[in-house]
Amino acid sequence: MRIVVGLSGGVDSSVAAWLLQQEGHEVIGIFMRNWHDESVVIDNECPWIDDANDAMLVASHLGIPFQVLDLSAQYKERIVNYMFDEYAAGRTPNPDVLCNREVKFDLFLQSALELGADGVATGHYCRKDTVEIDGQPTHRLLAGVDNNKDQSYFLCQLTQAQLDKAHFPIGELTKPEVRRLAEEIDLPTANKKDSQGLCFIGKVRLPDFLQQQLEPKTGDIIEIDTDHAKQAMAAQKDPSQPTHWNPEDGICVGQHNGAHFFTVGQRRGIQVGGKPEPLFVLEKDVQRNVLFVGQGENHPGLMRHALRIQSDEAHWIRPDRELAIGASTDTFEVRIRYRQPLQKATLTRHSDYYEVTFAHPQSGVAAGQFAAWYDGEECIGSGVIAG
Repeated sequence: MRIVVGLSGGVDSSVAAWLLQQEGHEVIGIFMRNWHDESVVIDNECPWIDDANDAMLVASHLGIPFQVLDLSAQYKERIVNYMFDEYAAGRTPNPDVLCNREVKFDLFLQSALELGADGVATGHYCRKDTVEIDGQPTHRLLAGVDNNKDQSYFLCQLTQAQLDKAHFPIGELTKPEVRRLAEEIDLPTANKKDSQGLCFIGKVRLPDFLQQQLEPKTGDIIEIDTDHAKQAMAAQKDPSQPTHWNPEDGICVGQHNGAHFFTVGQRRGIQVGGKPEPLFVLEKDVQRNVLFVGQGENHPGLMRHALRIQSDEAHWIRPDRELAIGASTDTFEVRIRYRQPLQKATLTRHSDYYEVTFAHPQSGVAAGQFAAWYDGEECIGSGVIAG
């Protein structure tokens, strides 16, 4: 098979390319350049030019063709603009999930197919297998064997058509095994540290990044007392809906430079001291530009027993397992962020939304993030958490 590998300049995609070579595939390496503005990148943490050079060195070491694919215009349109819109609306997006759905396994995949490739491969720590259901091949997205690195959550929006062309060569390996292989075959990236930050941009100063389009504006920080929060949460009739606070529910303890720069559950950056316990963001009201906070990581205002996903925001990797309206199941476990242990939950489909009810309350449920549901090690589907 001819397989195009997304060489990011890191060790994982480098080893993925080598493994495919060992299996006898024709391998082509492509580096995706998705960003040009380095002004918001922190101290050369992940400069694209260094990554591109590392990817080129890996391709040369392996003796495979290499090229750079500039998708920056499309990345801005599909990912960056989406981020700005979501933050402006008071939600907290997950650009890495969208980057996989919209860029790596759409734009990049289409470019690879135009080169005559049979599929694409990445350095994700996840697996895929194919089973026959009702006489049709059905692809399953499985967690990587390395529990500490499993990245199936970031792929929770992929379709059957995308999975059909996807290869995940390192999914059966742990990170230490990948490092060891890279050292054994003298890959230039063997000892390169893992990248962090936004997909194909790097580690950024998020406020600086957002200020490209979202202006700073001073607003009040309102602290909500624990006892008041308990009463308000107890009185709430629908636990799948977030609690909304008003300034008169608490006291003003400081000011911020823009509610849209924060996210629910955030601790750092509030810059209000002198409290017995750290302050956490309970809610951000971007319309009134008010930030509501509470003391301590166990503040009742941080906890949610349930959440909603609008029907048009739900996605089933396995369409054959989609719930009918009125159906409910406790078969699935759910996570609402990367690396969160799977949580026991009940998934119910109503006429126009899904409801996820957790066996135990969850902290820091943020609108705009993705909730992904699993059956054992298989990711079945996902959806955008409603506000």
